[in-house]
Amino acid sequence: MEICTIGGFEEVGKNMTAVKVGDDVIIFDAGLYLPAVVELQEAETQEKYSEKLLRSIKAIPDDVALDKLGWTDKVRAIIISHAHLDHVGGLPWIAHRYPQAEIIASPFTMAVFKTLIEDEKLPIRNKLTIAKQNSQVSVKGSSGEIKLEFINTTHSTLQCLFAVWHSKEGRFFYALDFKFDNYPGIGDPPNYKRLRELGKQGVKVLVADALYSGTDRRTASERIARNLLEDALSYVRDRDSALFITTFSSHISRLKSIVEFGKRTNRQIIFLGRSLNKYVTCAIQVGQCPFQKQIKLMKYRKQINSLLKHIEKERGKYLIVCTGHQAEPGSILDRIVNGETPFNFRPGDHLIFSSSVIPAPVNIASRDKMDKKLRKMGVRLQTDIHVSGHGGREDLRELVDMLKPEHIIPAHGSLTQETPMVDLAKEMGYELGKTVHLASNGKILKV
Repeated sequence: MEICTIGGFEEVGKNMTAVKVGDDVIIFDAGLYLPAVVELQEAETQEKYSEKLLRSIKAIPDDVALDKLGWTDKVRAIIISHAHLDHVGGLPWIAHRYPQAEIIASPFTMAVFKTLIEDEKLPIRNKLTIAKQNSQVSVKGSSGEIKLEFINTTHSTLQCLFAVWHSKEGRFFYALDFKFDNYPGIGDPPNYKRLRELGKQGVKVLVADALYSGTDRRTASERIARNLLEDALSYVRDRDSALFITTFSSHISRLKSIVEFGKRTNRQIIFLGRSLNKYVTCAIQVGQCPFQKQIKLMKYRKQINSLLKHIEKERGKYLIVCTGHQAEPGSILDRIVNGETPFNFRPGDHLIFSSSVIPAPVNIASRDKMDKKLRKMGVRLQTDIHVSGHGGREDLRELVDMLKPEHIIPAHGSLTQETPMVDLAKEMGYELGKTVHLASNGKILKV
């Protein structure tokens, strides 16, 4: 078994791993490096996105490494673990390089992928295969069927999957991204039973989400975020003030909680922004949007500006859920703060950030700048009304304990973020360089 750690092993994002057994290669994830895209947006370039442009700014994985290895024509499947852009966002730009490979994803993830290729008007020749949670899919290999398994897990969007390749050289287990949430809000808790069964049967290699491996915690359930939101909204009593909430557009369970508790304010709930529209529409398509009749969706700029002009005069009638929690250029919140809409925040208006700042320098700097502007305007801020979708050290300990893999490769972060996972593995009896491996982008590990 050979593992090429293509992307996501030196940064948060751009996740992509390729695994080769015999003459067959399976790719796991193909994401964007979002800070690079944000910087491109800040430069206000009029250049249309292209594969060449995205490669030049290192926004998509450097999968040209597979050409040098002679693996490109051997790729049988591309598996997407979940619908976040740092896992699926690069695929529309590189799928053409692997026309023979099936693209496999859960129904929600596949719906999001289809919107990405439609938005960019990119032709896709690959066969698209839906993998339900706790199911198996076979694809044609060089010498028989390749058996792939998809196990339900929890994260911060819908229908997230652990992916397993049952190969002749042993089981390869891909665990990006996850936390162990027994009360996820929408969907089922993780399939612990199957994880323990695989641990008894034997796992050769585990690639694990190590982003918060240095945090001594078991990451709190989404049920805690529900309580935080309920409490945050209970403080908004002024009927003459505006009320805005911003969160991750893909976090459908969080949006469900916002709607449930937002109804108590007796305000009309409106979702603003293309990203929110995209993810909510995909959730509706797969029957996973229980609040769809209780909200109004708006995505077009003229429509949004018309509404914001109305809200300026009748501030107490609406609860606005909008994009911009990372202070992304061009997001609804960014445009409001910079005076580019008919609505202006006034002293006493409320803004709830039901999100955390993604730990990348560009995000941290952008949010700091935005928060200072908001405070100067007199906006009443409530930040970090949120629980993470990434497992902490104790989630990772539990995963390793259940699977008992022979080898561990930490992923989804810089060296600083992945090193604590190595320390945890050493605590559990693994040895650096022999059974736990610190990888870098483009590295090959032979097991």
